[in-house]
Amino acid sequence: MPRVTVGGRIHVGFQNLSLAHDRLYGGIGIALDQPRLVLDAEPADSVICDGADVAGYVERAVEVLGVPGANVTIEQRLPRHVGLGSGTRLALASLRAIAAAYDRSVDVRAAAPKLARGGRSGVGVATFETGGFVVDSGHPTTLFTHEPPGEGEWQVPPVIARHDVPDDWRFVLVTPDVDAGRHGRPEDESIRAVVERADPGIADEIALVVTRQLLPAVATGDHEQFGTAVERLGRLNGAWYADEQGGVYRPPAGSVIEALDSIPEIAGAGQSSWGPTVYGVTHAPQADAARDRVEDALDELGLDGTVRVVSASNSGTQIE
Repeated sequence: MPRVTVGGRIHVGFQNLSLAHDRLYGGIGIALDQPRLVLDAEPADSVICDGADVAGYVERAVEVLGVPGANVTIEQRLPRHVGLGSGTRLALASLRAIAAAYDRSVDVRAAAPKLARGGRSGVGVATFETGGFVVDSGHPTTLFTHEPPGEGEWQVPPVIARHDVPDDWRFVLVTPDVDAGRHGRPEDESIRAVVERADPGIADEIALVVTRQLLPAVATGDHEQFGTAVERLGRLNGAWYADEQGGVYRPPAGSVIEALDSIPEIAGAGQSSWGPTVYGVTHAPQADAARDRVEDALDELGLDGTVRVVSASNSGTQIE
């Protein structure tokens, strides 16, 4: 019975959401070691799985592979719709495990559009494949229409930059106990609304942050400059999303980020995807102190939630 193990991911933001530029989206993200999805699969005559929330992903994978069915068991779950990439992880891990159960090879990147993945950001697919810090190219702006393309009518954008994340970097993940982040049709509608009115000047500023701060920081292992850069990128992306999510950050992420900014051990903070998960950049010698201070900050804000200190994953998905 093949077993697929993959951690979540942070989605830092997009490089461009304006129709005035040649390429649209262009995701930036980081693969994580924890929390993890661990999934087993074996051949079956029909689809057998843990619940309705999993069945759709397994059914689609079975259809793409052209096999009779699969028995899929989830040993560890990623929290759903909190900004850590649970949907793409589950879709791709199901495909990979079922293919292995039938002793087949599968090109995850080529198959992702058939699973309705990679239509905007390529970060989920890229971090599933290789781990690390990744930047993708985005899609040609000429392909954008008021109606989203049909499923499978796109290619996952290629990776234009990838770096291993230094071993001593850590990320403090804060997931408040609030409603799930936007996903599915509401997410599609929000993104279209943002793109249709996005300020192109924000993308120009993001380009400078990426080339002059973010990429040099990860290449040289400077976690403090990296934290500064991702926080700036998050604020710039939030300026695009403000009307759709109720502010530069989706409440209560703004309050959490403000609290993290006051913690000396945190080099910079941001909201992952639509949230509610917030992340802070730190490094191993300061990680325990950072976690303690973050937990105290949540108490002061009167928020319940989960606090994790995690490493990046530089190896991509594991299959046994």
